[in-house]
Amino acid sequence: MLKTNYDVVAIIGPTASGKTALSIRLAKLIDGEIINGDSMQVYKGLDIGTAKITAAEMEGIPHHLLDIKEPTDSFSVAEYQQLVRAKIAEIATRGKVPIIVGGTGLYVQSVLYDFQFIKEEVNEEARTSYYKELEKNGPDAMHAKLAALDAETASMIHPNNTRRVIRALEMLELSGTSKAAEEHNRGHIPLYNHLIIGLDMEREKLYERINLRVDLMIQQGLEQEVRGLYDAGIRDVQAMKAIGYKELCAYFDGLLSYEDAVQQIKQNSRRYAKRQLTYFRNKMEVHWIGTDWEQVKAYFTEGF
Repeated sequence: MLKTNYDVVAIIGPTASGKTALSIRLAKLIDGEIINGDSMQVYKGLDIGTAKITAAEMEGIPHHLLDIKEPTDSFSVAEYQQLVRAKIAEIATRGKVPIIVGGTGLYVQSVLYDFQFIKEEVNEEARTSYYKELEKNGPDAMHAKLAALDAETASMIHPNNTRRVIRALEMLELSGTSKAAEEHNRGHIPLYNHLIIGLDMEREKLYERINLRVDLMIQQGLEQEVRGLYDAGIRDVQAMKAIGYKELCAYFDGLLSYEDAVQQIKQNSRRYAKRQLTYFRNKMEVHWIGTDWEQVKAYFTEGF
């Protein structure tokens, strides 16, 4: 068992880059415990579509913050930050190394850096008006409206993330404050002696892995998993916005053919991977490697 001087290690990377398997090997090497760093793996019942690690795959390594929420619950980055910082302290008391593993960049950044959450005012009248406008004109029109007023913030938000688009418009109306400008002023000073390892690979290979992963999820029963949630009336909630779930719900609603739903899952997963990499590279100091375990192992024995 190797000893490390880091208080926290994080393994990040785009979807399907191999974070889970590598994290198990690292935990065994440095006597670590793993903390979930994926915003959707906190939900019970979202297993196949989120590529949640199985009990067998854990190989006895303790994992934290998986399956802590019902699929009908909301979950925020502020709550995640509080839970993980407490978990880091708890793991350290056992003499173990906390290892955050996941692809939700904002969540990881919020824990490791001085990321403070400002209590935001709410303008119910403006919010209601924007949602009516959304219903009338659609998400692309609302995103274009935000882009015309605040191009930088719009570039950070996917058009389908209508909640964030509307919140950004609401902030502009309330205070004239740009969401992007606000975020520039937080999350830069590290709070831990930490190491962030980033997994990356040639883009074509990554996209091929993503497509194969979606095919495997279908074989494992993704449609049945989503159908169970859908039939239970779990639909217009945060959890069901996850890739794989929203597309199949559209299929169940008769808005997409099955083939189109599967293709959209693949396309949206590839797009998400691209956004993940952009976020990681712009927001945090990351030691980028390939997906080679020997490179990671060599670092902890020899250093970068």
